[in-house]
Amino acid sequence: MQFPQARILIFAKAPEPGKVKTRLIPALGVEGATRVYRHLLERTLARCAAANLCPLELWVSPDLDQPLWQEYVREYAVSLHRQPGQDLGARMGSALKAALGRASQAVIIGTDIPGFSADHLAQTLAWLDQGLDAVLGPVEDGGYWLLGLRHYAGEVFADIPWSTDRVLELSRRRLAALGWRWRELEPLWDLDRLEDLRRWALEDEFQYRLAAEVGQHQHQDPAQGPGDRRATPPAELETPPEQGAEHQPGSDGKNGLVGEVLGEHILQEHQPAPQGKRQ
Repeated sequence: MQFPQARILIFAKAPEPGKVKTRLIPALGVEGATRVYRHLLERTLARCAAANLCPLELWVSPDLDQPLWQEYVREYAVSLHRQPGQDLGARMGSALKAALGRASQAVIIGTDIPGFSADHLAQTLAWLDQGLDAVLGPVEDGGYWLLGLRHYAGEVFADIPWSTDRVLELSRRRLAALGWRWRELEPLWDLDRLEDLRRWALEDEFQYRLAAEVGQHQHQDPAQGPGDRRATPPAELETPPEQGAEHQPGSDGKNGLVGEVLGEHILQEHQPAPQGKRQ
């Protein structure tokens, strides 16, 4: 274990049908959306456990009573904690404050980032170990999927309009106002919408299987080759920093199987969920 004095906090909620990945329900149905969420959660746990960088903590909501949580404790060697607080900022802040009471560094991550890897976590912990105050993992939609800290400060989490494209920009301002030094990982993308699901279909074998079982495929537009993975450009920010550059205080900073499931296919359409179950 390379960073035994650090902690990685994995934030998750119970994969209850109809309460996770709700924006995918019209395309995948309740069951399909739940399967996507659980797959991403378990893949996150597996990658963190396999990396063996530091002790892992699974922070869950709404409670600790799900039998699934105990399965994860056994399978992935995580400690289990309940997310306290009302909004996302309060829950994240409370979890990081608690973790920093028993560790020299703490990194909190979400579970809906298909492209994250152990290298991102190792780089984050290395930067914190070298003395940086914080590390951000930006998301293309203007938020962040990872936050690493050496110190707790409530200002980082207060009065942030969570789930908007201003989260990253405002968080950068808070770090700068604190006089902290921080770096940022490469921007990644999260899986929330049908367009993200199509993008994932080009990159992840699970999505091929899911699409084969619960939906239909069509051949992708010939104008876009199977290797074309260009993303929608991230939202413009006031002073986008250079990736990896250190920021100093004051700096700017269901039916049947398809015969062929290949990269030339993308998810096209799924049976919609019954009206009463749409979120």
